[in-house]
Amino acid sequence: ESYGEGAGEPEGYTHYMKGGKPGYYPPIAGRAGFGQVGLNLWDPFQLISKNRSAADNARGLKSEILNGRAAMIGLMGFLSASSVPGSVPFLAGIEGFPKYSGNVMIPFEGDFTLFG
Repeated sequence: ESYGEGAGEPEGYTHYMKGGKPGYYPPIAGRAGFGQVGLNLWDPFQLISKNRSAADNARGLKSEILNGRAAMIGLMGFLSASSVPGSVPFLAGIEGFPKYSGNVMIPFEGDFTLFG
């Protein structure tokens, strides 16, 4: 994500907030700093991308978005079940499901003894 924000204006790349394609990042190989990145971040050995059509890419993007949404719903379900007993009936039936006694929106609550 940070590379997409600071990629500048390489050829063929337009930031998604300026009308570019969301989720597209320009190739990074040889561009970061003094050439310390020798491979691209996605498909570094070009094993997948050389055989993919535009339809395959569109299907993959849709799958990625749907999987991300499902993960967010699942995470919120676990947070709800650990905060409000019985709010998620499926998880309420699991014997020994852990309960969180703190505030889920403030996970450390000012207790940073782990770092000090």
